[in-house]
Amino acid sequence: MMAPSFTAGGAQAETLREALIVAYGNNPDLAAARATQRATDENVPIARAQGLPSLQGSVIYTHTIEKLAYGAYDFYPRDTFQANTSLNVPLYSGGGVRSAVNAARTRVSQGQASLRGTETSVFSQVVTAYLDVTLNIAIVALNRQNVQVLETNLKATSDRFEIGDVTRTDVAQSNSRLAQGRATLRTAESNLIGARERYIQAVGHAPDALETPPPLAGLPHQPDEAVEIALDANPDLAAARLATRAAGYDIKTADASRLPKIAGVGSTAYTNDLHTLPAQAMFLGSLPHTGTAQVGLQATIPLYQGGLPSAQIRQAQANAGAADNHELSVEREVIATVRADFASYQAANDSIALNQTAVDAAALSLQGVRAENTVGNRTILNILDAERELVNAQVNLVTARRNAYVAGFNLLAAMGRAQSKDLALDADLGAALYDPQIHYERTAHDANDWHRDPPPRAESTPTNTVPAQNADVPPEALSQPLTQAKVPSKTQALP
Repeated sequence: MMAPSFTAGGAQAETLREALIVAYGNNPDLAAARATQRATDENVPIARAQGLPSLQGSVIYTHTIEKLAYGAYDFYPRDTFQANTSLNVPLYSGGGVRSAVNAARTRVSQGQASLRGTETSVFSQVVTAYLDVTLNIAIVALNRQNVQVLETNLKATSDRFEIGDVTRTDVAQSNSRLAQGRATLRTAESNLIGARERYIQAVGHAPDALETPPPLAGLPHQPDEAVEIALDANPDLAAARLATRAAGYDIKTADASRLPKIAGVGSTAYTNDLHTLPAQAMFLGSLPHTGTAQVGLQATIPLYQGGLPSAQIRQAQANAGAADNHELSVEREVIATVRADFASYQAANDSIALNQTAVDAAALSLQGVRAENTVGNRTILNILDAERELVNAQVNLVTARRNAYVAGFNLLAAMGRAQSKDLALDADLGAALYDPQIHYERTAHDANDWHRDPPPRAESTPTNTVPAQNADVPPEALSQPLTQAKVPSKTQALP
């Protein structure tokens, strides 16, 4: 089953769900993982083939260029045609074929779990890229607003200097703060361009207008709850567990190499002299063509193999030990990641409330400092400091909102709850989700030597035609307070 292909819509603002859908059908990492899984599927019929009958044939034509006769007569034909066939039917292989098939099947399941992990990783990249673009748009807009305010301050300070209301020091302070604001804006614009380029890398097209992402659903209330879910559903941990099981079958496969093998064998042979047999040979009873057919049993009993079986068994045992320890390592990593993501999510949410308080207080402080400056109780520097404090608080607030969302999605991903089926992407795809089991079931029992798939082709689109990004921001981002974003509807929750 090929991955569905999707393209971005028109000028309408793109939602996070739409970005995930496009990446689901167009991300090259995900497409490569699907192709790798299809290759892994083929290990099952490859292993099964070792226990199935095999039939071989050969055809030989020989022409004698020169004959040397040592007797009175020549009894050999000048041309000869031979046709041979041989049949081998494995009857007993010490359990090696069965173990190899079981190992291959287990690795198919392992690969499918890894594919789900790749899918989750791609979705996390898309969410991060999406939120990074929206965050950097907000930061650029805040800094542009700040530069406009500082430009107005500098003009007002210069006008007041002309009438002797302030000193040259006040003008220099305003000019210095404006230069710093412009430098900060330039850095923010560069960060926005980088965020947009990373979005193109993850999704496949440039981000235009992006909607406010919907709230996340299914987040746990306690870290222990999150860990319990992750230990059961995390795809990387599931893949590690299946790798351990497959390694156990590898030991049995290696062990079978020391046992006898029995096979039913048969052969046929046909020889024709192509009417080149000398007459004297035919007179003495030689036949112009002959044929034979044989059947029997063949037992192969290993007696000594130079220590090869023992080395293969020890190697398989070592690999099984490595797989077992890798499983424990992945389990530790999952537990640590879940707990860390849970803490990050909680901290970011707390930071949102605290930074909102800081923004409100800084806005009130700036208002008061400006009012007190008009009566001579505050200096221009006090106003500049209050303005910078407000901008910093606003940037911290939008950053905290971004961090909370990304941490929440990463937590769902670590729990194994951020896969395409969890996000219900098929509801908006208009097509079924990619199912790796379809290809496996189609090929697992294929014993035809002449079946092949169509030539491989890239399923993802290149991005070399996407123009380089800029730091433009939507007009609405400059016309409304960015720290008062609308709360998205709970009915649009993701997943």
